[in-house]
Amino acid sequence: MEAHNASAPVNFTLPPNFGKRPTDMALSVILVLMLLVTMLSLGCTMEFSKIKAHLWKPKGLAIALVSQYGIMPLTAFALGKVFRLTNTEALAILVCGCSPGGSLSNVFSLALKGDMNLSIVMTTCSTFFALGMMPLLLYIYSRGIYAGEVKDKVPYGSIMISLILVLIPCTIGIVLKSKRPQYVSYVTKGGMLIIATFSGAIVTLSAINVGKSIVYAMTPTLLASSFLMPLIGFLLGYLLSALFRLNGRCRRTVGMETGCQNTHLCATILNVTFPPEVIGPLFFFPLLYTIFQLGEGLFLIATFRCYEKIKTPKDKTKMVYTATTNEETPGALKNGTHKIEDCSPCTF
Repeated sequence: MEAHNASAPVNFTLPPNFGKRPTDMALSVILVLMLLVTMLSLGCTMEFSKIKAHLWKPKGLAIALVSQYGIMPLTAFALGKVFRLTNTEALAILVCGCSPGGSLSNVFSLALKGDMNLSIVMTTCSTFFALGMMPLLLYIYSRGIYAGEVKDKVPYGSIMISLILVLIPCTIGIVLKSKRPQYVSYVTKGGMLIIATFSGAIVTLSAINVGKSIVYAMTPTLLASSFLMPLIGFLLGYLLSALFRLNGRCRRTVGMETGCQNTHLCATILNVTFPPEVIGPLFFFPLLYTIFQLGEGLFLIATFRCYEKIKTPKDKTKMVYTATTNEETPGALKNGTHKIEDCSPCTF
């Protein structure tokens, strides 16, 4: 492959000492701390029994993994062909499509009232399977795009660290909920406050660290790819789970887990695969993807919450007419309505 990226402006340069400045180090530390706090808070919403149910009846998990490792790499490859991207641009998008997981999907699933037990199990399993699936997918899809061995650039150490950073705080949160439930509310409220504070710091530090450099990556084709890729993942993940008759909570969870990619892992692979003079502004493509998946996820959350507010009064009106008046009927509540039992994991 040529050492010059045709899509990169000749005068593009990374900021001086990029990745080694105090602000870069501070951003890395804050990202790790935010991941730990997020996973601890989410762990407090989970139960061992429900996690076990997903593992013993892995229908939802299997569909989710097919969505993550089937839909997203194929979508990334197809976008590269449709928009006729250069080899380096197509490969950057492909690497992003082959990097599933990340904590953002867990936060989105919680905001959409999804199945958090399935969400964490998905994140854990997708990270574990990435050790084998990422090299395989990169080998299959990168043939004809890149002459080098991209599959050999998979950062196995970073994947294992990500797995540990997910499992340990989640386990602590689950144990805390089962053994000391009186402290759960304090942990979750404190966690939300810390996450909000860290989010502001991350946005500020990212703007300082990247500066105007990300503007070079905002070409029409890359903007279109960054916009369409997470949206296609969200929609197709939801539709595939609906096709296999998963319940609403699991559908929303699978959709979020499919569209959200581990952009930090993608950036690591691009960094170790290409020198800055070759990758050029595409070094910032993972950040561009993060911006779009965050914006689209928040839009879907806002739409879902608005739908719930509109739907709830209608449901309450219907229950008035279908309610039983027999107070001795098992499961009936004092106001005549029936208690709705929670469905088993990922069933229709």
